[in-house]
Amino acid sequence: MFRNTLRVNLIARGQVKRCKHTSKLDAIREKLREGPGLADFISEDRPANWDDYEGKLKREKGEVERLRLPPWLKTSIPTGSKFSALKEQLRGLKLSTVCEEARCPNIGNCWSGGKHGTSTATIMLMGDTCTRGCMFCSVKTSRAPPPLDPDEPRNTAYAVGQWGLGYIVLTSVDRDDLPDGGSSHFAETVREIKRQNSEILVECLVPDFRGNRESIATIANCGLDVFAHNIETVERLTPFVRDRRAGYRQTLKVLETAKEVNPELVTKSSIMLGLGETDEQVEQTMKDLRSAGVDCVTLGQYMQPTKRHLKVFEYVTPAKFQQWESRGAQLGFLYTASGPLVRSSYRAGEFFITSLLKDRKAKTN
Repeated sequence: MFRNTLRVNLIARGQVKRCKHTSKLDAIREKLREGPGLADFISEDRPANWDDYEGKLKREKGEVERLRLPPWLKTSIPTGSKFSALKEQLRGLKLSTVCEEARCPNIGNCWSGGKHGTSTATIMLMGDTCTRGCMFCSVKTSRAPPPLDPDEPRNTAYAVGQWGLGYIVLTSVDRDDLPDGGSSHFAETVREIKRQNSEILVECLVPDFRGNRESIATIANCGLDVFAHNIETVERLTPFVRDRRAGYRQTLKVLETAKEVNPELVTKSSIMLGLGETDEQVEQTMKDLRSAGVDCVTLGQYMQPTKRHLKVFEYVTPAKFQQWESRGAQLGFLYTASGPLVRSSYRAGEFFITSLLKDRKAKTN
């Protein structure tokens, strides 16, 4: 629907519709600018001018030493009563979060509630053990993970209900050991959440299910609002960064298929920077995502989770991330979140998508 309205070659009547559509999106973007942004969710002790930093940001060819963390990526150690309470509740319900397993740098602000007082967490379904071993990810791996917890959909819905949120993100490990990749379990969790609160918006950051159309359709038609699947990096680096079963073209096909199955879905993907990609390769990846019908994209800095994982090749400056945000708008994405600490689940992005979806629902009622 949005791809059609954004086409250049429109008849006069269609041009009017496009103007109205663009005007509405501009209004939502203005609302976003007035709402929480990246600066609201990161440390207050950042330098006054990021561009004045004179430390080394890029490894030269042949260098093996790890780069020192620049000041804009330093975050505080997670503390506070809300952080502790959320962690205790998740443990009691035997739920995992990608925040912990992937060592997300934003966990302190998200779990403690930050300035806005709302605690958020991205729940990771189907356990804490993945059947794949990507070189950027710190989640545990095994060829034969523990069986699925049949109580997980209900426990997840209960936890979400306790938090009183309007927007929740669900993700999962890859489960290549299961015939459907765990898609039915994932979908049941969404339905259980919606049964308890039909107004809550649910984003699903899903695996590729080996490209299986039936499994993708199971998720796309389960009642979710946002279908997310990450491309992670540029095509040239994919074989070195991701598990061999996670192909660049397969990811594009998954996103394209979800849109074909359910055209009303908002689709979303994410790119990590700092792995050795070129500007031309990043731009091509963004163009490929738009060609696959992706509506929203996030770009963030790759950070090495442990010494066993890929080293950071480059720390990308905030100014460069700002350039990619502008380029995303030019390419026609409904929303582009781009910044050093931006991750797939990014609260300012959720703020925008919430506004967009509420506007859509208002038009249909």
